[in-house]
Amino acid sequence: MLAAVALVMSGCGSDQAGPSGGGERLRIATTVAPLTSIVANIAGDRADITGIVPEGTNSHTFEPKPSVAELLSSADVVYLNGLGLEEPTRDLAQANLAEGAEIVELGNLALPEEEYRYDVSFPEEEGRPNPHLWTNPRHALRYAEIVAADLAERDPANAGHYAVGLERFREVVGELDAAMREAFATIPDGRRSLVTYHDAYAYFADDYGFEVIGAIQVSDFDDPTPKEVAALITQVRAEGVPAIFGSEVFPSPVLEQIGREAGVRYVDVLRDDDLPGEPGAPEHSWLGLLRFDYATITEALGGDASALQALVARNVAPDLAEYPQ
Repeated sequence: MLAAVALVMSGCGSDQAGPSGGGERLRIATTVAPLTSIVANIAGDRADITGIVPEGTNSHTFEPKPSVAELLSSADVVYLNGLGLEEPTRDLAQANLAEGAEIVELGNLALPEEEYRYDVSFPEEEGRPNPHLWTNPRHALRYAEIVAADLAERDPANAGHYAVGLERFREVVGELDAAMREAFATIPDGRRSLVTYHDAYAYFADDYGFEVIGAIQVSDFDDPTPKEVAALITQVRAEGVPAIFGSEVFPSPVLEQIGREAGVRYVDVLRDDDLPGEPGAPEHSWLGLLRFDYATITEALGGDASALQALVARNVAPDLAEYPQ
């Protein structure tokens, strides 16, 4: 169930300087796939990276198996999203970390508390803010900056490598941001409204002029009540929303019902932490994920997604051949 990131090139393991300076490679554990992809774009072939949360599972309710403890006990660093997303994994890591290893909660470091977003799925009274920062390119870049600085401190011999990975990732984020803004500008006036299966787009909406009207998944991750469904149907009709968005991974009969009764298109292919394509393919990446989701949203809301579709999905970490020690 663990997803090892295959960015290690043959013949480049034993001669690498590592955290101890004695030839060992950094051992990194991550959680959700977008986070694993961001870390891999910075670390590249200078580390062994393993994602703990299997794609296609609910990351909010995922309970790691006891066997994950062995992986965590051998990690030099565990990168979590934080903001309450992976509490069982964090607890298991705290109980099993080796001496000198650390947990780094990227979301907690990237976002000031006054910018936390609370909503129907993440009510403020429970004290757990919306954790989906990676759907906003600006916050994903901040994750990458934190990872690059942290890796350079743990592995100074490869600090230059991590700096190159960060700068390339920064360029990718700039390209994606420009393509998103170009595509979104083609959406007709009054149509930048989102009704989704899960409130994963609050931070994205803030920066790109979208309004999140509602999310079907409530805070306990059960279906909403009939009264809540009826209220959302009324709101969708009143707002003139052209489409509502479900998940390819978590089909929602409730969303399908809302779309049918409100007379709007139901698009059930969005992903928030499940990467498109097959592992190892260019589109199986954080960039591929956001390109897919926002091209889908643009087209469903009546816009032209050509700028996003023209963006080449890729991983950008330098490898040993092009950036030797």
